[in-house]
Amino acid sequence: MSFLAPQSAGFPSDTVPSSWILTEPYAGLQSQALGLAERAGLAPSTHTLKARFPWNYVSAPRWPWPLSSVEAEAIAGPKPGLILSCGGMAAAVGSAIRSPQHRVVHIQNPRMAFSKFDLIIVNRHDEVTGKNVIVTRTALHRVTQARLADARAQWAPVFAHLPRPLVAVLVGGTNGRFKLDAPVAANLAQSLAAMMDQDRVGLMLTPSRRTDPKATAAFRDTLSPRGAYVWDGEGENPYFGMLALADMIIVTIDSVSMVSEGVATSAPVMLASLPGRSRRIGIFTDGLVADGRVRHFQGRYEHWPVAPLDDTAEAAQDMRQRLGF
Repeated sequence: MSFLAPQSAGFPSDTVPSSWILTEPYAGLQSQALGLAERAGLAPSTHTLKARFPWNYVSAPRWPWPLSSVEAEAIAGPKPGLILSCGGMAAAVGSAIRSPQHRVVHIQNPRMAFSKFDLIIVNRHDEVTGKNVIVTRTALHRVTQARLADARAQWAPVFAHLPRPLVAVLVGGTNGRFKLDAPVAANLAQSLAAMMDQDRVGLMLTPSRRTDPKATAAFRDTLSPRGAYVWDGEGENPYFGMLALADMIIVTIDSVSMVSEGVATSAPVMLASLPGRSRRIGIFTDGLVADGRVRHFQGRYEHWPVAPLDDTAEAAQDMRQRLGF
C-alpha cells in the first residue's frame, strides 16, 4: 500500500457522506466499488451509466460534455457528497460532477489528468503514482472474513460429499488478451482430472459470466464423471462458498478480480495459464508470485503456508483519513 498524510480539507470527521457508485453495467466494476464502500462504512446507491448516441462510439475521455453524453436518469437528482467511480465512462462523468461539495474517488487508472479527482485507487500493475494516488497489490473486492464465514456455514452441507483436500477452480473466459475456448478448456480439464486421480482431491468448479458455454461443457464432460461439482448456472452462485471451503484455489490467469478474491482467503492460490499474453496481468501475477502468495499450476495439488492478502480494508481506511470522515 502507498500511504500519504491526509489532505487538510475534507468532510467533518464525524460525518459519513452521502455517496453514489458510478459504473458501467459490468459486475466486476461494481464489485470493486461496492467492496471499497462496504469497508469504508458507506451506504451508496449504484448508478449505472449508459452512453447516448453518438457518444457510445467515442472514447469517454474524449467527450466534450460528459454529463450530456450519458442517459440522464443515471445522474438525475441531487448529487452526493462522495462519488466512487470505476471504469472509463465513470471517470469522465465523475470528474465532470466533481466540486468542493462533491468529491470523487476513482478506482483504476482513469486515463485522464489525476488532478480531476480527489483520490485515485490503482493496482500496482498500473505503474502510476501521485500525491492523490493510493496503490494496492490487488483489485478491490467484497471478500471479507465475515462473508467467508457465512458462506462456509451455508455451503458446507452442499459440498460435504466431496473428498478432502478440496480444490476450487474459478474460470474466466476469452478476452482481448487470453483465449479460453472449448479446446483450451478441454486441455485444462484433463490437467484437473489428472490431479484428481493422482492426488485424490475433491474438486468444485464455477464458470463466470465470460465463460463460453462450450468451454463450460468441456469442463463438465471431463470432470463431472469423476465426481467433481461443476456449477450449471442455475440457482444461487456458490462462488463465495467455494472460496470459503477450498483447501487450494486455482484461477485462470485472465482474471485479476478472481485472483484478488482468491488471495483474500486463507487458501493457497494457483494460476492456470491460458494462450495469450498481457503485460499488465503479468506484472500483477509476478508481484503475487514474488510475495509468495500464488504459484503457477503444474497439474498437481500443492499446499504451502499463506495468509490472507487483502488491501481493500486498508485502501478504505486511507480514503477515510485523506477525506476526513
